[in-house]
Amino acid sequence: MARLTRLSTDQPSAETRAEFEAFLKERGKVPNMFRTAAHRPEIMRTMTAHFRAVMNTGTVGKKLKEMVAVRVSHLNRCEY
Repeated sequence: MARLTRLSTDQPSAETRAEFEAFLKERGKVPNMFRTAAHRPEIMRTMTAHFRAVMNTGTVGKKLKEMVAVRVSHLNRCEY
């Protein structure tokens, strides 16, 4: 059982809900790490900014970055 819950899309504040909606438009879902971090909206905002900076800039393509993230998660036996 998880020690921290993941917020559903109707639980966070209006500002955080806007971030959730942006993820839904971009990715079709809100990643669990952001749903968990949403308990602390100020932390979730900085995580979101960092995530977008990493994924949306640089010379490595977004698809390769996604594949690396999935591989690292698999190697670390993440359950999601």
